[in-house]
Amino acid sequence: MSTEQTGVLDGAVAPAEQTRLFGHDAAQAFLAQSYRSGKGHHAILIEGPEGIGKATLAFRFAHHVLTHPDPLAAPATLADPDPDSPLVRQIASGASHNLLHLSRPVDEKTGKVRAAITVDEVRRAGKFFAQTSGTGNWRIVIIDPADDLNRNAANAILKILEEPPRNALFLVLTHAPGKLLPTIRSRCLPLSLAPLSGQDLTQALDSLGVALPPAQADRVLAAAGGSVATALKLLNYGGFDILEAFRTIVEGAGASRKDVHKLADVLAAKDGDTLYDFFCSQAIEHVAAQAKAAALRGDIVRAERMARLASALTEKIGIAAAYNLDRKQTVIELLDEIAAHTAG
Repeated sequence: MSTEQTGVLDGAVAPAEQTRLFGHDAAQAFLAQSYRSGKGHHAILIEGPEGIGKATLAFRFAHHVLTHPDPLAAPATLADPDPDSPLVRQIASGASHNLLHLSRPVDEKTGKVRAAITVDEVRRAGKFFAQTSGTGNWRIVIIDPADDLNRNAANAILKILEEPPRNALFLVLTHAPGKLLPTIRSRCLPLSLAPLSGQDLTQALDSLGVALPPAQADRVLAAAGGSVATALKLLNYGGFDILEAFRTIVEGAGASRKDVHKLADVLAAKDGDTLYDFFCSQAIEHVAAQAKAAALRGDIVRAERMARLASALTEKIGIAAAYNLDRKQTVIELLDEIAAHTAG
């Protein structure tokens, strides 16, 4: 199945099936010790850039809790799950009665992953708790990521967080915590994850069978920003070509209107969700970096201007996704606005 159908990048392993985690030793130790204390929080907000292992950590911790339902008898560290154990197989197949993974559903008509997590998905959590409430087991919901919740879904999750069922644990993932409802953030214990180091990223890629060619290693590590997902997009999806075309256009280095339309056509192509999402995230990061650079050199006016642009582009991308607007036109508008502000 394609990425658009499964949500898993080519060359990657679904977090529910991943038995190894690279980096984040401090976060793993915190989760294990917090749970063992018997005083762990019922909702943990796992924050950090996309593709650094947040979902893998969530499933890893969920496996730990379900394997050791008595916190006081649980070990002080998280161990690699045994891929041959029945519990791991149940979690990987989505068949566990004690774990619910909420993410963007697949549209039955198009076969593609929807643009948002809807309130219908959140209602599954209500049914999940009702069906397992008499077992006495831990019931764990992983929201992956909460950034994708539409407003109705976010409000529905908030109601559950406000009055959580007994032995309920929420692992709420976010790439951008500032986008979440403040009321959701306030009911969760934040746990921030940093991007992977170059060594951890290299080991993570190697575990997936992706060996970085020595001549290309530094370039990939620098552009990936500590994200396995970004590295895979660069290596397996032609991400470097997209970055080069984008920078040529926004920096005005001899790009023509034809170049703009050519890039927009590539990003709007059928089954091009991964590249389109990659472009959008890179575009926002580019503008945010411009704002930061301006602030560091004391150009507050430009820093504020670029920060407002980043917010405006984020909103435009969200609206385009929500209303299924023409992607080619969206890309052209993004490129035009960034180029205009860069030139200014």
